[in-house]
Formats: sequence, C-alpha cells, structure tokens
Amino acid sequence: MPARQTDRAVALWLYCCCAMIFAMVVLGGLTRLTGSGLSMVTWQPVTGWLPPLDAAEWEAVFALYRETPEFKRVNFWMTVDDFRSIFWLEYLHRVWGRLIGVVFVLPAVWFALRGRIGRRLGIALAAAFLLGAAQGALGWYMVQSGLVDRPEVSHYRLAAHLFLALAVYAWLLWLALGLSRRRAARGPHDFGLGLTIGGVALTAIWGAFVAGLDAGHIHPTFPLMDGRLVPPEIFSLAPWFADLTGNPVTVQFVHRWLAILVLAGILFLWWRVRLAPRDERRPFDLLAGMALIQSGLGVATLLLGVPLFAAALHQAGAAVLLSLAIYALHAGRRLKI
Repeated sequence: MPARQTDRAVALWLYCCCAMIFAMVVLGGLTRLTGSGLSMVTWQPVTGWLPPLDAAEWEAVFALYRETPEFKRVNFWMTVDDFRSIFWLEYLHRVWGRLIGVVFVLPAVWFALRGRIGRRLGIALAAAFLLGAAQGALGWYMVQSGLVDRPEVSHYRLAAHLFLALAVYAWLLWLALGLSRRRAARGPHDFGLGLTIGGVALTAIWGAFVAGLDAGHIHPTFPLMDGRLVPPEIFSLAPWFADLTGNPVTVQFVHRWLAILVLAGILFLWWRVRLAPRDERRPFDLLAGMALIQSGLGVATLLLGVPLFAAALHQAGAAVLLSLAIYALHAGRRLKI
C-alpha cells in the first residue's frame, strides 16, 4: 500500500477513536447530570462486560448499592426497578470506555505488524494508550470518592477526569490531522490559537468544578450575578487559592469570565483574518461561529436552571470548540494579520 494511502487509513482509524472519545465525553456528562455515576460500586475493567442477567444478579448488584452513602441519604426510596434506571447509563459509560480501548489497540497492533506505523508515530500512540489507561483508572478513583462518606464525587477528581479525556482526544485529533492533511506553514496567529486551546481547556476544567459543586444553580442570572458584577460571596474562603476552586460562587464567577475572555480572544483572531481569502479564513469562521454558539449554550443552561438537554449540549460544545481550535492551528497559514 502506498505511503499516502496508508496514512489515510491510519488517520481514519484515529478519527474513529476521536469520535468515540467525543461520544464518551458527552456520555460522561449525561451520567453526571442524571445522577447515575455512583450506581456501579465495583470496577472490573477486564471482566465486567456483562450486566446483571437475571433477578438474582440484579438483587446482588442492588444490595451493593444499598450500602453506599448515595442510597442511604438520597435514593433510599428506590426499589430494584428504580435502580435499573440509573444503572444502565453508567453501565453504558463503562462499556463504551472498554470499546474505545479495543478499537484503539487492535487496529494499532494490525498496523504495526504490517509496518504502517513509524517509530515517532508509534511512540505518540503508546503515549496516548498510557493516557487512556490512566483515564480509566482515574474514572474509578473519581467514583470511589463518592462511595465513602458523601454521596457525590470529588469535583477535583471530576475535573481531572474530564481534562485527561480532552487531552487524549486532542492528542489523537492532532495526530490524525497530521496524517490526513499537510500542515501549513506556521503563522503569526499560532500563538493566539495556542492560547485559545489552553483557554478552552481551562474553561472546561472550571466547568467541571461548576458541575461538581452544583454551582450552576447559584446566581442563575446573566450578565450580572443577581444584580452585581462581583457577588459578595466571592473570595469568602481562605486561603484565596482554595476559594478559586472550592467556593461555588467563585467557581461560577471564574468560569463565566474565562468563557468571556476565550470568546473575546477568538473573535479578535477572527477579526484579524477577516480579509484573508475564504479558504484560508474558513477555520477561523468556524471557530468564531462555534464560540458564539457555545457561549449562548452556556448562558441558556444557566438561565434555564441547568436542564439536562442544555447542559449536555454545553459540554459537547466545549469539545467541538476545542476541536475547531486544533483544526485552525493545524490549518493555519501565514495570513496578513
């Protein structure tokens, strides 16, 4: 097989992996939003493919759940039938993660045995595999935090779990773009796009803090927070750096302003390239358009009281925005900006 054709085949495989990770991010958000994430209290990464298959197995799994703080303090009213409604989404979330591993590993071995993965790409893919394995372990570490004393997971572990998923996704997407598209010359806008990628990731982390602390239900107004630019509860915890990530009001405040700064930076980049030829400007058009949509989704999610549909779309929007920023960086040219 010619080298270029091989590159496209490997790139297609990596794009498939990216699509599955994207779906995993959305599925993880739904699991969190529906309160399903603590329904499975054991972790069997190799053998845990099958769900309960009969009434006795369901009762055994439900008995384990009844020992958790979530059941004792929140879902004490549940019967085994009620329990099934939250079990299935978490089960799908975990099985999907295992499928991603299979879809990644088996083709990687196949391509490697046929000499279609060079040394540099092999090292990059090995790093992605290790990060993916760490992501699975981190997911269980996150769940464990909600099985001890409190019926909710640590928002720090939740944020780390999301960040690592986005890091693996971004890394594989960059590799796939490198195999399927010739990267243009580095341009003066690369630094701005790098800041954009970092800003999107940082905003997503604070979004995870917002979700973990249920901070989206506090001060559900925009652009002011209940009539104030700076709410009085901000920086009420000591030390100040703990307040940044532990005070729900401060967390929402920081998330808002990070999003505003990222939007402003993207629109500034778009304005700088607006007179470039259409094919060169297109990545920035897409990025700016998605930034406006994502901002609108964030505001709508807040004002509507964090409904499931809007919150899930907002999390998916963060991944789309990150993807377009990476695409713009890869497709960048020496535009006159």
